[in-house]
Amino acid sequence: MRRFLMLVALAVLAALPGVGIRLTGLQVGPIGEMVAFGAAILSAGFLLSWGAEAAERHVSLGLIVAVVALVTVLPEYAVDLYYAYQAGKAGPDSQYVHYAAANMTGANRLLVGLAWPLLVALHWLKGGGRAIALTRSNAVEIVVLLVASLYAFLIVLKDTITLLDFAVLVAIFAAYVWRVRGGSEAEEDEGEEPGPAAALNALTPAAQWASMAALTVVACGIILVSAEPFAEAMVGSGRLLGLNEFLLIQWLAPLASEAPAVTVAILFVVAGRAASGLAALVSDKINQWTLLVGMLPLAMSVGAGSLTALPLDARQAEEFFLTAAQSLFALALLLRLRLGLWSALALAGLFGIQVGLAFWYREDEARTVATLTALAWVYLGLAAVLFVLNGRRLLEVVRVAVSVAPSVGPRAPGAAEATEGRR
Repeated sequence: MRRFLMLVALAVLAALPGVGIRLTGLQVGPIGEMVAFGAAILSAGFLLSWGAEAAERHVSLGLIVAVVALVTVLPEYAVDLYYAYQAGKAGPDSQYVHYAAANMTGANRLLVGLAWPLLVALHWLKGGGRAIALTRSNAVEIVVLLVASLYAFLIVLKDTITLLDFAVLVAIFAAYVWRVRGGSEAEEDEGEEPGPAAALNALTPAAQWASMAALTVVACGIILVSAEPFAEAMVGSGRLLGLNEFLLIQWLAPLASEAPAVTVAILFVVAGRAASGLAALVSDKINQWTLLVGMLPLAMSVGAGSLTALPLDARQAEEFFLTAAQSLFALALLLRLRLGLWSALALAGLFGIQVGLAFWYREDEARTVATLTALAWVYLGLAAVLFVLNGRRLLEVVRVAVSVAPSVGPRAPGAAEATEGRR
């Protein structure tokens, strides 16, 4: 408990400079603000992740994976929805439209191209084997993500994200939550919880819920105070340093906002629960590819004061196309309900190529669009080969996802790994 309280205190202290700057109006320049508010958002993300982690013993395993995934990426939602809101206020031709799309696509591709392979590498280095094996129940996540990814190609064809898309994507996420719901309380596990919040298990249930609520309220307050100035500081820092602000927002901002979610998944791997860690990141991808994408036109409509849609120009359409293609390829790799070392290397290698080429051609818009299109077709070609080779596995995954009863009851936190070991 002492260690946990020290970590909470450090997180709050790390957030204080940003909160103080916002409340006092102190001017420290774009770079100083980017660092201060970025640290605040990062700290808030960890507070949220600890609160969600502590809830794991009170909620069914499938549902808590979905909830943890949603809670730990709230910082990403705050930043991206701010850009969309400002796009509504400034108009569809403003740079904020580009920023909203850039932040969303960057966060999604970073999660799949860097975070997923990172878990496999850590699992391998830890001596857990060359692959992380999921369970049959994770077929639900794979099928839901497949549906969302296929729907994303319809958005590419329309070159716009509308409120109708919001309704469809929210419905997909709601169906996912309904499928993974279970009992009200998880079974006890003799092993330790994967992260710092394990200390809360020694408290009474009432004290645990009070602690979780306090962590959530404090973290949400920090995010509300820091999201807007952090988003603006990213733009100002790019201009001040002469960097491409689009790429800064696409890649640097998600590193801060996604760090807590990735850290929670890493803690699962370190605790010998690699399957739970990978499942959490797959769920992260689901909620960002459904809720986050769908809420962009809603935030833009609020900013505009009327119903509107988020337009995608040639560059943004190709960014979205590439993100959808990467998602389809990643899903094709998961059809065997495992993510191996070679699959992880393929994801990381292709991700490294796309980031490198994006910076190399950062001043050439036409070349950038052409490169994005070519990479997207590479992803789709590889995905098509894998889907053909694993056609029976795809049908089996769909069958399992449809047939698995949603109210299967709670499972112990280590149940997934126990199943993995028997396999």
